[in-house]
Amino acid sequence: MGMIEASREIGGQRTVERRYYLSSLPSGVETFARAVRGHWGVENKLHWVLDVCFREDQSRARAGYAAENLATLRRLALNLLRREKTKKRGIKVDRRRL
Repeated sequence: MGMIEASREIGGQRTVERRYYLSSLPSGVETFARAVRGHWGVENKLHWVLDVCFREDQSRARAGYAAENLATLRRLALNLLRREKTKKRGIKVDRRRL
């Protein structure tokens, strides 16, 4: 079992959040911290972008394989947009321009 305490300050107001995890990893702070950072890295680099830029959470595709197919297409589009290096724009802007 492990616990992460994260604090952040916005506009002079400090908030503290504690997250608890159950894990089968060998004991060790470094190993545990690396696993948690890896998890949140995926959350921040992939899921957040899909939600904000592609509005994936608002998708109402439910029939058959529609949701799975659209998710695959979104990830393909995101990978292609990330490979575009000619101009420095955000993913959201690139998505609308290309």
